[in-house]
Amino acid sequence: MLHLRAYVASHLLSSPSTSAISTLRRLISAAAPAISPHPRFAVEDYLVHTCGLTRAQALRASTQLSHFKSRAKPDAVLAFLADLGLSSTAVAAIVATDPKFLCAGVERTLAPVVAGLTELGLSRSEVTRLVSLHPSHFRRRSIVSSLQYYLPLFGSSGNLLLVLERDTYLVGSNLEKVVKPNVLFLRQCGLMDSDIAKICVSRSRILTAKPGRVQAMVACAESIGVPRGSGMFMRALRAVAFLSEDYIATKVKYLKKIFRWSDAEVRHAVSKYPYVVPSGEDMLQRKSEFLISEMGLEPAYIAHRPIMISLSIKGRLRPRYYVLKFLDVNGLLDQNPDYYYVFKMREEVFVKKFICPHKEAAPHLAQDYAATCKGEVPTNFRFT
Repeated sequence: MLHLRAYVASHLLSSPSTSAISTLRRLISAAAPAISPHPRFAVEDYLVHTCGLTRAQALRASTQLSHFKSRAKPDAVLAFLADLGLSSTAVAAIVATDPKFLCAGVERTLAPVVAGLTELGLSRSEVTRLVSLHPSHFRRRSIVSSLQYYLPLFGSSGNLLLVLERDTYLVGSNLEKVVKPNVLFLRQCGLMDSDIAKICVSRSRILTAKPGRVQAMVACAESIGVPRGSGMFMRALRAVAFLSEDYIATKVKYLKKIFRWSDAEVRHAVSKYPYVVPSGEDMLQRKSEFLISEMGLEPAYIAHRPIMISLSIKGRLRPRYYVLKFLDVNGLLDQNPDYYYVFKMREEVFVKKFICPHKEAAPHLAQDYAATCKGEVPTNFRFT
């Protein structure tokens, strides 16, 4: 500014007095910054004030939208999302997750996608759920052809959306080179489409894994004694999917040790209840201590009824065992029941068979049983 003043003063001194004012105006005009009639579009501020992003989110997102010169296109996208019924919170989440969603063409892409999904049978609420789950895929028209393949496979849009909530890769995976070969192979292993859908609810990545990896999963399922085509194969595949051969071998050794099983017994137990393989070691240790050390069950008995390992000690095994022991100690059992069948009974059946008949002889039995289910040990159930 000082330089400008000196520059102006020198020209005023050297200029005729009659032109001093005009010279001053010309020089100030030349030195002043140009003001554009169309100021630059402030992307970051737009993301904060119009889209609802935080300042930190807007700063990150704005790097992908620096080419925007006006709010015309993002305004059109926001209007489209609002018309679909998405809340401002949902829109903010979409833009924060996928800023380039604001670049999508409404007439060219978004509207045709919605029309295509509607023709496939998706409801309006399912469409809005899908755009929230996978905005980056929703702004690609190929999502319609992908879902056209997946819908018959999963049986319903509800089943499909349940899987898509857990798997961000399924919609964008290569159908021809990855998904379809995997589905074909699983069908050749004896699985129905309904079986594949059930597996994908908890192991959705099985369809998007490399075909060679899926073949290895099938080999692992067979290695624990469950052949392809058998009724237990689907469960076995779901249990060992993405587990390594070394992990499975180590776990089998651990099961033999804590349950005192022979090679034949552990193989039988794992084939009957494959989910014992991925179960946590701490949980398995507690089940072993209760079933063998406290209840006194034989290892072979457990090996042939491994489903007992899946039952809760607190919520089912201990309360029912204590009831039976109480009845036995007090001479109220007609015969020794089979623990496996007692543990498998529905709650109402157990109460009707072992608690209701003894209301007079043991009036506090129902209360003690309920307390034990909550983790307490009533006086009547303290057997020492």
